[in-house]
Amino acid sequence: MADVVIIVALLLVAVAATTAVLVRDPVRQALVLAVLGVVLAVLFTGLQAPDVALSQLAVGSALTPLLLLLTVRKVRRRARKEGRGP
Repeated sequence: MADVVIIVALLLVAVAATTAVLVRDPVRQALVLAVLGVVLAVLFTGLQAPDVALSQLAVGSALTPLLLLLTVRKVRRRARKEGRGP
């Protein structure tokens, strides 16, 4: 049963990582990275590494996407203020 969880998690990691590379919109990329972080945390849990899974959950699926979204927001505001963007 544990092998099935690991195989499914590995496939989901491959799909999520590929999707993160192919998506062009930075906001959607941040959301896909959050999903990738959760899937990686599930994989680490299946591999019996709960401490790594907790770290991945905190950093990979919460902190990094949040920082990316805040950066995109600031860049878009600055571009709008300078009259260069949407």
